[in-house]
Amino acid sequence: MPRPRQSARKLTLIAFFCVAVSTVYGATADPTPPEQAGAAIPAVDQMPLGAPVTEESKARSEQVEVTEAQKAHAQAVRIIRALSALPPSQVIPYHTDSLPRPPAIISSLFPNEHGLIAKTIRVGYQLRNQQWFKFPAWLSRRFGGRTGRRREETRGRALKAIDLLEHAIELGHEDALYTMAEVSLFPPPALPLNVSRAFDHYSRHADLTGNATSQAMLGFLYATGYGGAVEINQAQSLLHYTFAALSDKSQLAEMVVGYRYWAGIGVNEDCMTALTWYERAAEKAMAQFYDGPPGGRTLPPSTTRLSDLDGGVYGPGASVASTGSNSARSVVKAANSRAAGETWEDVLEYYQYHADRGEVDFSYRLGKIFYHGSVYAASGGAASGAEGVGWIGRDFHKARIYFVSITKLVWPTNNIKAPLVNKKEVDEHVGVTGAIAAGYLGRMYLRGEGVKKDAKIAKMWFERGAEYGDRESQQGLALIYRDGLIDAKPDLGKAVAYFTAAAGQDLAEAQVQLGKYHYGELRDPLMTGRRNVKAEHCTVADMGDLARATVFFESALRHGSPFEAYYYIAEIHSNQAHNQATLDIHRAGSCGIAVSFYKLVAERGSWKDDMMGDAERLWDISGLRSKGKIVAGTGGVVSVDARAAMVASGNGAVSGAVRELEKEAAKLRWWLAAEAGSEVAQNNLAYLMDQDKSALRHTRFIPTPSNDTARLALTQWIRSAAQRNVDALVKVGDYYYHGIGVSEDESREIQLEKAFGYYQGAVETQISALAMWNLGWMYEHGAGCAQDFHLAKRYYDMALETNSEAYFPVLLSLMKLYLRSFWYTFTGGTEKSLTLWGLPSDEASDDHWYLGRAKEEFKKRWSGNHQGQLDSGNVGEDGKIDESGGYVDDDDPVQWARDRKREELERLQAEHDADGGFGPDDYFDGATNRPGSREGIERDDTLDDLIFMAVLFGILGVLIFMRTQYVARLEQQQPQQRGQDEAAGRQQ
Repeated sequence: MPRPRQSARKLTLIAFFCVAVSTVYGATADPTPPEQAGAAIPAVDQMPLGAPVTEESKARSEQVEVTEAQKAHAQAVRIIRALSALPPSQVIPYHTDSLPRPPAIISSLFPNEHGLIAKTIRVGYQLRNQQWFKFPAWLSRRFGGRTGRRREETRGRALKAIDLLEHAIELGHEDALYTMAEVSLFPPPALPLNVSRAFDHYSRHADLTGNATSQAMLGFLYATGYGGAVEINQAQSLLHYTFAALSDKSQLAEMVVGYRYWAGIGVNEDCMTALTWYERAAEKAMAQFYDGPPGGRTLPPSTTRLSDLDGGVYGPGASVASTGSNSARSVVKAANSRAAGETWEDVLEYYQYHADRGEVDFSYRLGKIFYHGSVYAASGGAASGAEGVGWIGRDFHKARIYFVSITKLVWPTNNIKAPLVNKKEVDEHVGVTGAIAAGYLGRMYLRGEGVKKDAKIAKMWFERGAEYGDRESQQGLALIYRDGLIDAKPDLGKAVAYFTAAAGQDLAEAQVQLGKYHYGELRDPLMTGRRNVKAEHCTVADMGDLARATVFFESALRHGSPFEAYYYIAEIHSNQAHNQATLDIHRAGSCGIAVSFYKLVAERGSWKDDMMGDAERLWDISGLRSKGKIVAGTGGVVSVDARAAMVASGNGAVSGAVRELEKEAAKLRWWLAAEAGSEVAQNNLAYLMDQDKSALRHTRFIPTPSNDTARLALTQWIRSAAQRNVDALVKVGDYYYHGIGVSEDESREIQLEKAFGYYQGAVETQISALAMWNLGWMYEHGAGCAQDFHLAKRYYDMALETNSEAYFPVLLSLMKLYLRSFWYTFTGGTEKSLTLWGLPSDEASDDHWYLGRAKEEFKKRWSGNHQGQLDSGNVGEDGKIDESGGYVDDDDPVQWARDRKREELERLQAEHDADGGFGPDDYFDGATNRPGSREGIERDDTLDDLIFMAVLFGILGVLIFMRTQYVARLEQQQPQQRGQDEAAGRQQ
């Protein structure tokens, strides 16, 4: 048959070709014998015996070792960077320290690895891995893929990097010590986590160089005992942290030391010492901010609590994080969208569809999303950054395309000398939208974002936007005149005028600039934006109009300024705290405010050590990698974003093993940020380690939680609660109430008292219905406090008033409370029992009065009047009332898209009705909704409650009877079983 002969002939030709290539490859691969490599400059230990060692030869040998160490370190760094940028298919989580052995079948068939056939197969694999060489399709299917081989090579390269670093360390290269420590603690996917090796090399590097980062990492390892590399030693940790902070080179270490003095961790609380350290950290953050383009660096995206993505620590409805005013937060909206099955891809696709049809609203919103890199932009303006929960990555190219598509409708041509000429006549809505888009384009040219920086083109766009009164355009013109970016001649008068115009439209950044102007010329706020004189060397009278400056700064805070306003208010209070003439009580208050605000600035302005941002990208909070969307890398030896790109497989999915490694790396970074005092990081760690989540907890269905993990979680919950996280306050109370993670030396009474104290602290915020219910429970049972049925009912009622969703649990609790109170009185209790029949209001107020009731009654009356105003539609200009009675946020992109969809459907339905369309569903709806069909059939809520209570009591009685019978039967069976066991024992 001809086909087999042709195949055999092809295989023979390919075999001869492989042999020829292998021969050539073997002759040219390494012409220099290994023993002769490096013989050009002999080292001291390679010189003949008895040869004199001169100073010249010794110096030459040392120089050779230094050069060799530098080369080895440089090569190792290149390999590590290459490992951090591998294509997805080559990434495999590294679990062992040894390379995989060759296939057993091949080794058994061809034991001589230097034989002709083995060499031919090896050359074939090498050819198969080359991009320029492709086997025929009929042979490629038989030959197999190249992925496995490349993964093996990746592991080999990883081991080579470690070997080169160890070689450089042996030759005395100090930077190799630090690189080895970093790669061991923050490894790329091809390398294993090795905390012990990281601790050893950080210690050696710190001893040799005193490096601040190495000292800080040693402090972290001693503080947390991470990875079991060293036992926890807070004193040793504080020592290393202090050494790192004193070097003035580690913002992270300064934040850690400041937080420890502020929270009293390992030291006595000292606000003034904490203020000193946080002020230094905030100064570094501000220096990085001012080193950016005009207007300052772009702020990192805001951080996200993992619990908020689940509706809060206790879930939707029960958590403070997702109820009340907090329900309008972006993270809660994003969580609701995810729960409804909506993704950012769906939102962008919907926007894209309408933008392609020429709808300017959708084009503007798409441009804004791509400019900020997030579905949710911050409320303070373009300079306030974006929300991390909706992060999709910035794309200036796409943003510019959409903005230009809008501005061309108003200004078809560009004219730098005469920006306002050739303007087309368009309706007001298109003109205003074009002005806003022009403001964004001007900002991009002013800062060089996606385009070449050009102040003249920026001014052209700003002038076009300012013609319509766009506040971002007014702010941009003010910056140009402030710094003299075009003619190098600053014009302070015009700058202040434009800042004032933008601030009048509640632009936070403009209000900050006016506050800096009134703050004084010490820091030259409008000319350079940089600090040039230390404020603590001056008196308060030297610092301009502090009253007006404070007004502008506080107004900027109210309108969403996330950074600069906090810094300047902190500095004002810091000066008051350092002023010896200020009263001690005022100094203490000013110190607390200054520390809190400096802390916010230092945490948000961590561009160099953005642990929170790295952790969120590794954890994939935005859900990008689950959809195959990868954020662009930021560079560095171990690039977090490059590692994110590597974990995605070819079709965009993420392998489970690699995903776990990435999550562990995210936990490590959250732990580092938690040590520095980040409340979000502390909350995330506590939520991940939480041992009190299951609804079946403390039952036989759930195993006893690990006390070690629970103790770590409790520590983070306590630190989060200390920073006024209300849900964390309640969670700490739960831990003490159930005795989870607490010290075994504490008595049960002390644990209950602590639980009561934390619940009380949460209740004082007046926003936690769960804490109020818990206090009611404790008063009802006398746990941690004296039993008081009246106070129990009071807190149950407060829980219902605070959150209407607590109706059912409060109803059950009140029913049980009345029964308990009745039984207590019936059995001879001395306290007056609760009554089911209410007394007249005057008598009740005198008989059951308690401290704080007058304030509560006033709030009830005020709430009733306010609700009446809402019912009558008398609301402010900042919002409108939707069908459910809540406020609708016009700036929510997802809600805005929903509204547009609903309006479009209503319009289509109206057109359908106008055409006379009336289908079967309409007949059904008309029949069921006819006048009088639903009126008059509403049942009385009171009757429903009575029926429900009767049924519930009946079920409860049946359950009690069944339990009584079951217990009695067990008591009867126990003597019989005991007798049988004794008889069996005697027989044995």
